[in-house]
Amino acid sequence: MVYRTQEFIDRLNQLHFSGMYDGDFFLTWEKTDEEIAAVFAVADALRALRENNISTKIFESGLGVSLFRDNSTRTRFSFASACNLLGLEVQDLDEGKSQIAHGETVRETANMISFMADAIGIRDDMYIGKGNRYMRDVVKAVTEGHRQGVLEQKPTLVNLQCDIDHPTQCMADMLHVIHEFGGVENLKGKKVAMTWAYSPSYGKPLSVPQGVIGLMTRFGMDVVLAHPEGYEVMPEVEEVARANAAKSGGSFTKTGSMAEAFRDADIVYPKSWAPFAAMEKRTDLYAKGDTEGIKALEKVLLAQNAEHKDWCCTEELMATTRGGKALYLHCLPADINGVSCEDGEVEASVFDRYRTPLYKQASFKPYIIAAMIFLAKVKEPQTMLKALEDRGTERLFRK
Repeated sequence: MVYRTQEFIDRLNQLHFSGMYDGDFFLTWEKTDEEIAAVFAVADALRALRENNISTKIFESGLGVSLFRDNSTRTRFSFASACNLLGLEVQDLDEGKSQIAHGETVRETANMISFMADAIGIRDDMYIGKGNRYMRDVVKAVTEGHRQGVLEQKPTLVNLQCDIDHPTQCMADMLHVIHEFGGVENLKGKKVAMTWAYSPSYGKPLSVPQGVIGLMTRFGMDVVLAHPEGYEVMPEVEEVARANAAKSGGSFTKTGSMAEAFRDADIVYPKSWAPFAAMEKRTDLYAKGDTEGIKALEKVLLAQNAEHKDWCCTEELMATTRGGKALYLHCLPADINGVSCEDGEVEASVFDRYRTPLYKQASFKPYIIAAMIFLAKVKEPQTMLKALEDRGTERLFRK
């Protein structure tokens, strides 16, 4: 049986990524192009081994600690799957059952949960200026704990979505795109439409559209960000996208027309998000405990959304894409017309036609997360991948 492990080892041998060892993963644009490529190579290698019934456990014990401050299905189970794939047990930190409510500090909590933890995954995406900062505070605390001899190892932190970026989602999206188009070399010049779409709910994080424009501009593609007036994303992330596009030979443009973004697009990603200014205001209101102000803001935002119900991924719009066959992406769950809501992000017929590719898109996330942990914990990934193949331990015993 051919596992293709050497193919991925050869790919890694051409890259410089040693800086990822003993590191963390906060934002994709903090990683070099070669480090991003290394994550993709290891993710593909781990997937190939597992699909050929070869165990990829590199830990005999240890914890992967998860903290979700927002609801999650795919990312929660992807983190658990990734940890299990590598041999770690998963323990979810339920803040309601912890001493955090009694005044336990970030420094104390981070150290108390990390005595035998090798990885920490955090989703903290609700409040602008808070989530990513909290993750960095956790890393600072466990780094200090390790240096002072409290922790025998520094656990690796993986950003499972913050207020700025959703790296595990966007890298899973990107690896799906790479496979769908037959390799990175086939992406240059492809048009990507990252567009706002109507949702009957409010307050959806900006981290997916920001993550998409912050990552996909690195591959020589022509990335278009489309949204109605008032739904701007963080200016600093737009600057990242512009710089990436200039470096890769692609482009980053903005438009106030969904139709313009879809025209001749090779990839479309219609997804609702809240206005950046409104998310800042909501953060301030929560900090003040102003429940009435929050309710008033919600009414304003829902009314604002309702003015743009025509921002929907329809069959008519899909027909205007390249050959009428653009790859439709979504992080899920999508707001589907006549299914999950009366009016939403996408028509049911479009979603149903792309259901299988969407599920395949989501299936890359466990391997992306596992690769992030793997590269942070294994000093010589090529050697370890070869050892896993040579060991040949069957994941499922079939004899």
